[in-house]
Amino acid sequence: MSGFRKFVLRGNVVDLAVAVVIGAAFGAVVQALVKDLITPLIGAFGGVPDFSAMFFTVNGSKFLIGEFINAVLSFLLLALIVYYFVVLPVARLVDRFSPPAAAVTRECPYCLSKIPLKAVRCAFCTSDVEDKVQSAIDQITTQTS
Repeated sequence: MSGFRKFVLRGNVVDLAVAVVIGAAFGAVVQALVKDLITPLIGAFGGVPDFSAMFFTVNGSKFLIGEFINAVLSFLLLALIVYYFVVLPVARLVDRFSPPAAAVTRECPYCLSKIPLKAVRCAFCTSDVEDKVQSAIDQITTQTS
């Protein structure tokens, strides 16, 4: 039972539970926004005030196409809100505070082509580009380890 308690009280599980509850509440808000504001606004221009009333019948079966349109509008609106108010700001923060990527290439001093950092000969002009001082340091450090 103590293992189960540790699992349930871990930060990730609690965070996930809170996210699900907040997401469900936010989904209800977006659905209400689409149903009560966006759909009538579209209906004012298109002539259909409520998509949920739209349906068609085939052999006595009723297809509620309006409910589907409302669900699609809710999804698209929710996706737009999440993208512009969550995904983009978080991506900008991550880019701003992440360290710069380590260089994996350098320029050949002779032909200015990009070559790997540890290259001792340029693949393009075949010049010797080995740094003699750094090679000596690398040899000493590998011998002492």
